[in-house]
Amino acid sequence: MNYEQKVRCEIAAWERQFFNPPGWLERTSKTIGKRINALIPAKVHDVITTTIKSIVRTALFGAEYTPQRPVQGTLHLELTDQEAKRLLSLYQKIATAEGAGTGAGGIVLNIVDFPALIAIKMKFLFELAHLYGYDTKHFSERVFILKVFQMAFSGPEQRAKLLDSIKHWDIEKELWLSDTDYYKNMDWETFQKEYRDTIDFRKMLQMVPGIGAVAGAWANYTILDELGEAATNAYRLRRLNES
Repeated sequence: MNYEQKVRCEIAAWERQFFNPPGWLERTSKTIGKRINALIPAKVHDVITTTIKSIVRTALFGAEYTPQRPVQGTLHLELTDQEAKRLLSLYQKIATAEGAGTGAGGIVLNIVDFPALIAIKMKFLFELAHLYGYDTKHFSERVFILKVFQMAFSGPEQRAKLLDSIKHWDIEKELWLSDTDYYKNMDWETFQKEYRDTIDFRKMLQMVPGIGAVAGAWANYTILDELGEAATNAYRLRRLNES
């Protein structure tokens, strides 16, 4: 079995795991999260949505997340995967330190953690794109990054749609050569709700006095781990489809 065949088997196993029915902990955390979210004032949800809009706007149109790393389109897939693991490890360390620091600082710093963690994830995704040979100066590549981000933090139904989009990106990317309609037509409510519901339980533990630092470090590490697995497999799928 050559390396590409090995990767195809790994992706198939990941897909099966990706669509497994939610376990007890996931079901419980979602139930608790929904109850707590129902008690949060609408203004707070509006702030969350506004924060996500701002970061997405930067990802789509700004230069803040564009990496200095050159686009490395000539590396063999096996070498690229090895580099991707090192890149993920680096960003997990950054996210873990950030989660521990804000977790130890109480509710005020935990509010700061929300946009900071999204920014860390976006920077990771932009660097990962260049590593796998895709130039984030192109608008379609930025849309791809957002789809990967959404897929990693969505429920099963939305996740299936996004994975299908990623599998057929060679066709769909032609729709996103310019920025005319994407941002305007985006379903912001679904975007922020899916993301919030996926990470709520872990981030709530971060606010518990006495364990905030440990919980914050654990939450951010596992959230980056999930994103890294989804993102690397998405880019590996593209590389395999193109070869």
